[in-house]
Formats: sequence, structure tokens, C-alpha cells
Amino acid sequence: MLPQGDSYEAIRSAFRWKVPARFNIAAACCDRWADGSGRLALLHLRADGGTDRITFDLLQAESNRLAHVLTAHGVRPGDRVGVLLPQVPEAAIAHLAIYKLGAIAVPLFQLFQAEALEYRLRDCGAIALITDAVGLAKLSGLDLPALRLVLSADGTGQGALDLRLEMSRASDAFATRDTAADDPAVIIYTSGTTGAPKGALHAHRVLLGHLPGVEMPQDLFPQPSDLFWTPADWAWVGGLFDVLLPSLYHGVPVLAHRMVKFDPEFAYRLMAEHGVRNAFLPPTALKMLRMVPDPTRFGARPRSIGSGGETLGAELLDWGRVTFGCTINEFYGQTECNLVISSCATLMPPRPGWMGRAVPGHEVAVLDAEGHVLPPGQHGTIAIRRPDPVMFLRYWNKPEETAAKFVGDWLLTGDQGEQDGEGWFRFIGRDDDIITSAGYRIGPGEIEDCLAAHPAVAMAAVIGLPDPLRTEAVTAIILPAPGVTADDALARALQDHVKTRLAAHVYPRAVHFTDALPLTATGKVMRGELRRRYTRGEG
Repeated sequence: MLPQGDSYEAIRSAFRWKVPARFNIAAACCDRWADGSGRLALLHLRADGGTDRITFDLLQAESNRLAHVLTAHGVRPGDRVGVLLPQVPEAAIAHLAIYKLGAIAVPLFQLFQAEALEYRLRDCGAIALITDAVGLAKLSGLDLPALRLVLSADGTGQGALDLRLEMSRASDAFATRDTAADDPAVIIYTSGTTGAPKGALHAHRVLLGHLPGVEMPQDLFPQPSDLFWTPADWAWVGGLFDVLLPSLYHGVPVLAHRMVKFDPEFAYRLMAEHGVRNAFLPPTALKMLRMVPDPTRFGARPRSIGSGGETLGAELLDWGRVTFGCTINEFYGQTECNLVISSCATLMPPRPGWMGRAVPGHEVAVLDAEGHVLPPGQHGTIAIRRPDPVMFLRYWNKPEETAAKFVGDWLLTGDQGEQDGEGWFRFIGRDDDIITSAGYRIGPGEIEDCLAAHPAVAMAAVIGLPDPLRTEAVTAIILPAPGVTADDALARALQDHVKTRLAAHVYPRAVHFTDALPLTATGKVMRGELRRRYTRGEG
């Protein structure tokens, strides 16, 4: 989508959005490439080491079959359909099928446990779920009155129908619905600082909105022979809209692999053996890759690498050039309005400590507390002006939270930063309590609610504390219930409590006990004060 140009200024000046009135993600990412030529869409690396080559022709036929199955079971335009699958072809097929019939996809992280899944599926009112045996095992006993169809990629069981069997009975011809660009397409849940997670509802146009922000940090993607890979799960906006769907839109194949746990040496081998040319590597993945001795021995030479979620320093950039032969580009965004700031080594030398400049097509500024644009060099809240095709429609069933996200026509990111006179942005910190850990943005509210449900807990506060590997470590500060012995055994029990009910990536890495929590006059925990205390070792 970016125009031709030899400088950032030239490209930004020439850029114009190309968002048609009618647009469907599946038509753009699949149908237009399924011309019988056998063009490669997915290179699936199986757990046994074998590979499956999934063409656009096959992707279209399979997603058409699944669209028929969903329709036959009563899924209609606007209905919500959960996708609880890892990086496998069935996940891509599921998303395309849902978009084809005009329903709304709800990607769900496979590491979520029962409580996390139940909340999201109930909140969006999902009537169908596409999963596998791993996901199916977590559904037992959940209270999901709206859910009436479960399809399992691993066969029948616990009330689920066999996904493959159902699809084998369906036609491979399906007329993709003629959706408006502003019609809802996907709900991606994002965590807030307090209370329950919020579902960010996006329209079909969100894919077009992502394209400049993918092309820029991937050094003017696509180029001939590109092949894209990320270890990030396709359930997150980073995996789905930073890699999978933009690649398919451009007809570029994606390497898919179910990586249960990130293994840096395996990642090097994977990139080298399959000729990965483009990668999105979260900061924690980069740190783990950096720990491997003599990484050049693997021979991984991607053309471009993008990373987001944490500012990259000069040392890491230098390491990336030596290890991969390319400059790692940084980008910035959030689930509600993603990929709006980026660096691009092809167009401009990186500035260590600065995230980049506004991606063409997006108006980004730093605002003061009253919503006024600040001059260069002053600290304030990073904000994006609407209308913007990458911006969410609203939070699902949360009109007050949606309204609070804006000041006039500016969407407030909740992140503090500054802009210099040349348009470069620097991230300073969050003005909320989101925890950035191992590449995930984690809201403390859901974890606190989970901990508070344990009988040994009177009150719980969750904060992020500096961690050399994860950026921040999820840390729980517990006020025990009367008569409870606060010891290491209880700490481990509380960690397991969160791990088994929410997800392994959000459980507190450290548990501290206290006899009092700092509270505001209205009874809210002062997390900022807790962070200051424990960072200084005064907890």
C-alpha cells in the first residue's frame, strides 16, 4: 500500500488511503489468489518435522467448506465465532470461513485456562467455537449458554463435532459475502488496568489499516521471494494482523508452526532451513536468541525483522546486524489502533531509544492532560487522530469505556511519550498499570480477581517489576485472610491457582505477603506506590 519513494518524507507525502466502500478480508486474502495456479499460502511445519504446503486454492476450498458447515448450523452474519487454535492451517481456515459469511471472529489464546475462556466467550456471546483436543479439555463445566456449536480439529468428544468430517460433507464452493469495509469482522480482547478484559471490535477495513504499518518495519514488504514467520500466536493482534493476514493479502507465504515454548536454537534453525525472509520477533524472543553462543553458525539471514513492545537499544541493534545481517526495525501500536509508529532502516537510519516516526496515513501526536497537542520535546500522552482505518469500532458492550478512550477526535493510548522536531517518537512509560512481560501486555485486574477468589486471600494487588529477561515480571502483593499462614507453600499454591485458571503467561512470578495495602480514599489499591516500594526493596 505504500507508494514508491526513496525517503520517508517522499512516501508520506505521496501516501493516500485506498479503502473501498465494500471490502472483505477473506476475499482479499484468499479468493483473489485462488486462481488454480497453486500459489503457496502456508508452509506448515508439523510437530513430527514434516511440512505441509497449503496453496491458496486449497485454502479457499477448505474455508468454503467450513463456511458451509457454520452456515448449516445456524451461524449468521454478525454472530461471534471463537477460534481457539495454535499456529496451524485450521486456524487460518477458520478465520477465512468466518469472514466469508460475515460473522465475527474471536481469536482466543490456547494457553488461556477455563476462567479466562469463559469470560471472553460469555462476554461476546459466542454461539460457535472452533478448537482442538487441547481447547476442548478446558470447556468442561463452563457456563456458556449461548454456545451451541463446537467443532474440534481432533475429532469428536465432550459434545464437539468432528471438524474434518463435517467439512468433508460440505461443498467447496461458497459465495463470499459482500461486506462493507466498516462491517464488524473480529473481536480481539485486550486487558485493562482494572476489571475485566475488553473486546476491541474491528471492521474488515482494519486489515487495510495495518498494511502500511507492516510494510514499513519489514523494510518495504513485500519483495520477491519473501516468506514471513513469527513465534507470536495468531490469537494476538501481533500474530494475526502483523503477520498472517497481511502476508496472505500480498500473496506472500507464511511459515506456520505450533511452538509450545520458545526455543531460540530451534528458531535459528527454523529460519535458516526454511529460508525465512521476514520475521516479527517480540523483544523477549530477541533477548533469548541473543543468549545463544555463536548464532551466525545457524545461517539464518532474514531480509527484515520487526519488533514491538519495548524500545530497542543501540547494543541490541548492533547485535542484530551482526547476527542477521539486517537492522531490526521497531514499531508501536496497541490492539485498539495498531502499527501507527515505526522505524524503517531502508528509509532512515534508526535512532536507538526512539520508536520511529508516524507510519504514513496515521496522524500521531503527544497531548497534554486537556487533550491539546504538545510542542516537540514535551512529555504527554501518545494519541492517534480519527478517522483511521486501523482504529477499532468500539469496545464490545462497553460504551462508557469506549467514550473514555477518546478526547475529541484523539484516541488516547494511555502511554506517555514525547515527539522531537523531526517527528520521531520516544516511549517514556504507561500512565496505566499494564504489565509488559515476555512480549505480552497483561492487565492486573483479571489476575487480581482470580487471586481474590482463593480462600486464603483477603486482598490482592498485581504489579510489574523490572526483569532483565521479560522486561517486567508479574508480581502479586497479597494480604492474607485472617488466620492464614503466609509461607512459601501458600505462594506456590497461589501461583498454581492463577496458572490453572487464567493462563501460564500471566501467573505471578513472585508473590509477596503484606499486612496492609496502600489504598486511595475510595478504596482502590495504589499500584504505583507498590511499584515504587518494591522496586526500592521497601516492600
